[in-house]
Amino acid sequence: MFETILDEEERGQVGIGTLIVFIAMVLVAAIAAGVLINTAGFLQTQAEATGEESTSQVSDRLQVVSTSGNVTDLNISNTSTERAIDELQVTVAQSPGAGNIDLTEVTVELIGTGGQVTGELSQNEIDIFTGDSDDVVLTDSGDRAEITLNLNNSTGEFGYNLEPDGSDGGLNAGDSLSVTFTTASGATTSVELRVPTTLTDEQTSVRL
Repeated sequence: MFETILDEEERGQVGIGTLIVFIAMVLVAAIAAGVLINTAGFLQTQAEATGEESTSQVSDRLQVVSTSGNVTDLNISNTSTERAIDELQVTVAQSPGAGNIDLTEVTVELIGTGGQVTGELSQNEIDIFTGDSDDVVLTDSGDRAEITLNLNNSTGEFGYNLEPDGSDGGLNAGDSLSVTFTTASGATTSVELRVPTTLTDEQTSVRL
């Protein structure tokens, strides 16, 4: 079955051939191992990034603490005025487990009986209760910020007017409104607001 090699020169040639094959196998195995290690490292990095993004989309949310509205007289037609809400004050905080949230990168969407409007929060709409007027980032679970949304077009500033019929806008008695905040990571927070059925002349602010 096996041929006995008696010639010393032939025996050496067989040994060299076996060594070459062995070295080739080692090189192939090393290259394959390197490819597998690189692929595993890439997949691990990608999985970590995906996990972090998914976690941010779930946890980096705003939590609405309270909502109120400023009550004033608004023009509802060319000839009459009515008590209505011209501004919303929404106090927000970080949700549990959330990271830092830059409020100037937050978009707000308002959907009401009069329509829908979307905008991005500006610095003059944000007041963080830290004593620093330039601060726009929630960094701690104890931080609170008041967001003021102007619903009145007559001020000349950008307003979230849901009544594109020539009126000043605002929310009238009995109106309902859905407010959705979306952070830079894509996490959303929605709150449903309903205006009382009666707004009196004595009221200057109302809890929603």
